[in-house]
Amino acid sequence: MSTFAVGPAGADLPQHLRPYTVLRPTAEITHEIERRRSLFRTHLRRADSAEAAQSWVEQLRKAHPGARHHCSAWVIGADRLIQRALDDGEPSGTAGAPILAALLKSEMPGGDADLSDVVAVVLRWFGGTLLGPGGLVSAYSDSVTGALTGAREQGQLRRREHMRLFDVQAPITEAGRWENELRAAGTLVTATDYSADGAQARIRLSVPDTDAQIADLHRRVAALSAGATTPEAAGQRWVDQAGPR
Repeated sequence: MSTFAVGPAGADLPQHLRPYTVLRPTAEITHEIERRRSLFRTHLRRADSAEAAQSWVEQLRKAHPGARHHCSAWVIGADRLIQRALDDGEPSGTAGAPILAALLKSEMPGGDADLSDVVAVVLRWFGGTLLGPGGLVSAYSDSVTGALTGAREQGQLRRREHMRLFDVQAPITEAGRWENELRAAGTLVTATDYSADGAQARIRLSVPDTDAQIADLHRRVAALSAGATTPEAAGQRWVDQAGPR
């Protein structure tokens, strides 16, 4: 089975900047289970804010008015501090809490329980038989866990990393060679711009936001330019990396 690459990347970062696992932006995962004729259908989706998560809950409520309950939970942010769980009429703690626990505790392909920026909504069509608190907790948990397994099997999970951006000024005659060598070393080259007079090129690079990766970039650029060029800081951003397919 394919997995994300794991290693020390991010170990020297505060929690809110460490890599974590997300769904692909376009992913919409569904999974159904049946318990004593009650149908539980989980819908998983990416959400980058509590407002987006709540909007998705309301969309599903309108789309499926026949469902007796529309229970939900979400986890947002690299530090996973934005959390909410809603029982939507089920006995307190029997729906929202197990949904949230499944999102927080399920192991991801990299080996960590680090899924975030996700909302899970579980619709229940009542089958006429009461399940009791334990049965409800099990049903809601298993439905979400099954959806997460489906997301993994379908290749819908991605590694999200905080990247530092740098610009490197290169002589036009060296730009192509520098780009190739940087790519070969695993550095992400995002663009190359050229000066109006055609004498210089600006190579735009992204590297994981760790001291080791940034120091390695500086060493590589120094070697390529014989010490004549230093990477210039150009900002930062979160980037989804390719996951298993």
